[in-house]
Amino acid sequence: MQHVPPQGYASQGGAAPAQAPKVLAQAAEVDAAPQRRLRVYIIEDNAIICESLVATLEELAPVEVVGTAAEEWTAVQWLSQAANGCDLAIVDIFLRSGSGLGVLRSLDSARPGYPIVVLSNYATADIRRKCLELGADAVFDKSNDIDALLAYCRRLAGAAAGS
Repeated sequence: MQHVPPQGYASQGGAAPAQAPKVLAQAAEVDAAPQRRLRVYIIEDNAIICESLVATLEELAPVEVVGTAAEEWTAVQWLSQAANGCDLAIVDIFLRSGSGLGVLRSLDSARPGYPIVVLSNYATADIRRKCLELGADAVFDKSNDIDALLAYCRRLAGAAAGS
């Protein structure tokens, strides 16, 4: 079986294509570009899902998770404290006590200066509509929209870095 190197890399004993240095230089510029980390607060009652979400966000997006909550009351208390700044809140609908809808209702009256998105396994059309009515900036389905959530975080971090 013959080894075929990925495009843009030299094979054993062969020379790299002429464009390889240009590609590598562009990659180095992207890596060198300063990127602000988005401070994210997560409201999720399932510990395994929460840990997985933290790991995924911090690994694949410019994110630093600054706190988590599993109950509505804890989340509202934390998010209401000005000293506990965040750039994005991610809220699940079903919580250990209370609900993500309750979090949205509580924060709607004192609209924070950061986006709030919902990440739920129950992102039906009715739930999406209700969340948006209550002030959510976006609604993502845990099963299908993780890539979209990551892209949202990257865009938000890029906008924050540019300001």
